[in-house]
Order: sequence, then structure tokens, then C-alpha cells
Amino acid sequence: MKNTIVRTGLAVVFAIGLIAGIAAPAHAWDRPCSHASAAGNWSFTDQGTVVGIGPRTAVGIFTLDGAGNLTNGVATSSLNGSVANETFSGTYTVNSNCTGTISVTIYSGSTELFAVTLFTSFDSDMRHIRGIFTSAVTPGGTALSTVVNLDARKQ
Repeated sequence: MKNTIVRTGLAVVFAIGLIAGIAAPAHAWDRPCSHASAAGNWSFTDQGTVVGIGPRTAVGIFTLDGAGNLTNGVATSSLNGSVANETFSGTYTVNSNCTGTISVTIYSGSTELFAVTLFTSFDSDMRHIRGIFTSAVTPGGTALSTVVNLDARKQ
């Protein structure tokens, strides 16, 4: 008797969860992913490893202007324990499926540190960006291997 009640209860809970999952809208966002919907001020962290150099982490802010330009980028970073104040600017793309790219050149003072390209994915109604560094190149053209991810939120 007790086992029958437990099995029936579990079946009811499973059925309710299944119905709720099917009935829930897959995507409540009613505006398409675009440059314009990504526009705004963002805060971010990135963290990971530059292979052969060491760990990297950074915290900062930037602006997406709605026309494909990333401006006003400022951050404080640590690369293998060496702390630097950075500025950066560049471009971004947003595809209709909410993926895209960010390409920036990063400076410490007037010294170019490297150029970075990231693959990105927007979620949470275009209020959150997840990204991974896909390219990092020194001013001399040396490609750096990276395992660095980005997490950004619209302010």
C-alpha cells in the first residue's frame, strides 16, 4: 500500500513537471538579437590561462554603442601576477541567433598589449554575455594560446 502511494505520488509529480516544461515558452524575449538590443554599458570579468605565461583575470567595464563599436573599455587585470590598468576598444557583431564576436585592442597606458577576438553568446534577454577568447595576438604578430572566458552583464 505504502509503495503504491509513493509510486503514484512520483508519477503525478513527474507528469506535472512534464506538462509545465512543455507549456513554458521556449523564449520569452520578444525583440530580436541585434546590435541595437546589445547597446548599453556592461561590466565584466574574464579569467583563465594564457598558455606558457600563466593565469589571467580581469574586471572592468565597456560600452556597446548599438552600431557595432565597443568603446570606453577600462579594466584592471592580472597576468601571471603582474597587475595592469588596461584600456580597450574595438568592434562587435551580433547575429540573429544571439551569437557574435568581440574584437578589441588592449593597451596599458600607451603600450599595446595584444589584440583579442572572442566568440560570444547573449542570453537573459540580451542582458548577459558569455564569451571565450578565440584569438590573442601580440603587437609583433605572435599568436598566444589562451583558455580564457568572459562573463559580462548589462548595467
